[in-house]
Amino acid sequence: MHYAILGTTQAIRDDGTPVAVGGARLRALLTALALRPGRVVQAHLLVDQVWDGDPPADAVAALQALVARLRRALGHGAVRSADGGYQLAAEREDVDLYRFERLARGGEAALAAGDAAKAAALYEEGLALWRGPALADLPDPAAEAARWEAVRSDARRGRLAAALALGRAEQALPELTALCARQPLDEPLQALRIRALRDAGRPAEALAAYDAVRRDLADRLGADPGPALRALHAELLSPPQPWPGARGTDSGWSGAQPPTPGGPGAQAPYPGAHAGPGSHAPYPGPGAAGQPDPARSGAQPPGGGGSGHGPYTSAAAGSGHPGQVPGTAGVVGGSGVRGPAGAAAGQGGDPYAGHPAQPGQAPAGAAAGQGGDPYPGHGPAAGPGGGSYQAPQQGNLRARLTTFVGREDDIGVIGDDLARARLVTLLGPGGAGKTRLSQEAAEAHLVRGHWPDGVWLVELAPVDDPDDVAEAALAALGARETKLRGAATEELRVLTDRHGDDPLDRLAEHCARRRLLLLLDNCEHVVDAAARLAEELLARCPGVQILATSREPLGVPGETLRP
Repeated sequence: MHYAILGTTQAIRDDGTPVAVGGARLRALLTALALRPGRVVQAHLLVDQVWDGDPPADAVAALQALVARLRRALGHGAVRSADGGYQLAAEREDVDLYRFERLARGGEAALAAGDAAKAAALYEEGLALWRGPALADLPDPAAEAARWEAVRSDARRGRLAAALALGRAEQALPELTALCARQPLDEPLQALRIRALRDAGRPAEALAAYDAVRRDLADRLGADPGPALRALHAELLSPPQPWPGARGTDSGWSGAQPPTPGGPGAQAPYPGAHAGPGSHAPYPGPGAAGQPDPARSGAQPPGGGGSGHGPYTSAAAGSGHPGQVPGTAGVVGGSGVRGPAGAAAGQGGDPYAGHPAQPGQAPAGAAAGQGGDPYPGHGPAAGPGGGSYQAPQQGNLRARLTTFVGREDDIGVIGDDLARARLVTLLGPGGAGKTRLSQEAAEAHLVRGHWPDGVWLVELAPVDDPDDVAEAALAALGARETKLRGAATEELRVLTDRHGDDPLDRLAEHCARRRLLLLLDNCEHVVDAAARLAEELLARCPGVQILATSREPLGVPGETLRP
């Protein structure tokens, strides 16, 4: 005989024919006995469960009469008398409740072992045993039924997780959506729905679903999502990995090593510089064919001593022309500025690791053509003449004139935030040091190989009109198109942009194929415009990350706040 208590209580013979068990109290008695197959159930416990705390005057006699009726229906040997109670002659496997438990545990073990197909089959078989609420014929099944409903919910989640592992996200979504609507606070279930949306190729809907769950938890409970949901959200927002040829299809550059300047498909080292077949890099490698060797001719590499102007000035170094094109972060020369590796330079002194900056000498005392390291911390590229040089780092971070100590932990935390999210906002009152901390954190991670297209500081403090925020970013990136008029190199004219008049479109076009970090500094007085800019760039430029400083959050989806 087999017994089914996952729904209306039934008794089924081995040949599959059902046994008529009539009467609510008779089914309640059979349910109470089937919950403990092969075990003696005390008479007082059976009375409590069958009559729900309201027993008849002679409860023992009434129970004996009910047991006699059950024996007539099932057979005399089906219910045995024992010490002070009764026992159903059955094994656990004869009751559908315990068969379901065995199958659910097997599905969980198979899923943990990575066998999603076996897990899905076991979960399907187990869940098919349910025909309605568990222990439906007990007058008060709440305490016992709640436990089994929880096991059923776990099995449903396991089956849906197995379906996702088998690539059936689209088929699982309708059931997940219905279950989440009925159980809005079930975070594991909500996580499965968000994963299904992502796996089905609908990442925007996945982000929107997470935001809806976050707001619902905040409104109902005043709480944030748990660690699992937050980790899934971080996966949805994780920065893209480097991709081959990201900076031009001709170069095939993968991010590990910059292309050789002047070669076919060479990439310009700063916005607006010309690169391509036959073009000349601003600082050719020592011994390059057709180029002077700076160690022999006395030519000075970018950022050497002399006039104190930054690299790539409008005229030769030492001429005193101030027209600087955005280039490396390591501006050298003059008093108290730092070289590319962060070394302090005294008055006319030592910008590169303690060696005097003299005309004709490569940085850090590296001998041209001998594999020296003029720009420590950046991957070398061999020049055509067999020598070694380092590509200058991009960005417009200015050198700081004072040291920065005591906040290494903060820099590490910000680096961790940037590894998980594409938008991080440093929050704090005016004068708290947000600007300096953001620049130090960005530079610290830049020298470790992050953001091959550099770190670009956009200072919003001078911007009064919110409509000028995008223009300020374009100016900081050096993304305006310019052209020489006549022979006078000082006269520059801004061209009408071929992509239209919207500066935000021009900015997105400029950043679309680059991997860079944008520092939006002092956003609070133009916070709405800064938020629009950040949201647009993050949506249209997969290689862009943003580190903002503000007195209030930007309120952009996916924003990580760091007080």
